[in-house]
Amino acid sequence: MLIEIARTAALTTLAAALAAGCATVVAPTNPAELSQGRPGYVAGYLGPAQLPDSKALLPPPPAAGSAALAADEDAYRSTRKLRDTPRWAMAAKDANLTFPKAAETFSCVLAMAVSEEATPHLNMLLRRVRADASRANDKAKDAFKRRRPYVQYGDASCTPQEKHKDDAYPSGHASIGWAWALVLAEIAPDRVNAVLARGLAYGRSRVVCGVHWKSDVEAGRVVGASVVSRLHADPVFTAQLAAARKEIEGARAAGLKSPPDCAAEAQALASGP
Repeated sequence: MLIEIARTAALTTLAAALAAGCATVVAPTNPAELSQGRPGYVAGYLGPAQLPDSKALLPPPPAAGSAALAADEDAYRSTRKLRDTPRWAMAAKDANLTFPKAAETFSCVLAMAVSEEATPHLNMLLRRVRADASRANDKAKDAFKRRRPYVQYGDASCTPQEKHKDDAYPSGHASIGWAWALVLAEIAPDRVNAVLARGLAYGRSRVVCGVHWKSDVEAGRVVGASVVSRLHADPVFTAQLAAARKEIEGARAAGLKSPPDCAAEAQALASGP
């Protein structure tokens, strides 16, 4: 209900601008205009009926005794050696999807700071794509109700403060991370390889953390890609995408640099999957 209220408010603003004779689509940058009443969150670009149907899109998770399940189990066991390493700490950091902290996820690979103040359109683009890429997983999660690996093995995850439901498949984080990567690669083509690599590593963080199986992450990327494909038919998204591209170009022209902890991030990501 709150999502629809926020979307209605945004569409009302857009309709008023068009009625006034302004043919340009206006993409909001103020989170308060799209708030769902939850600090750090905003409504996405798409309504519920516009989201891809993840249950129809995905096959069921790997069956007992299958080679795919054996691969899931091998991936889980092989990443337990990363516990309490810098890669484990990076996985815990990647688990945080709240803004403004989540805006920093791709700052290093973009070689520029991302924030509501410095890059308002890029910041809002990430926030709204995050909402759409997350919600698109709901139907499959509710249908398959897959147990988390750390729960099945009786282990600890990298985020012990979080309690998870049996809804591991598909991975919402992997969906969001891959959607972010695809969008950013489009508007920062000079950093495409680094951006896509970070998007893949973001999904693998969920396996390192122990909260998702390998196949959960792979399925999440399928959902994320389907969301990005649908978003390109949304005029507010495409307007915000273009504005975010200009912000990146402006940061390049101004010679803005990466945040100071990028060497540590690179080292952590190089130490594990």
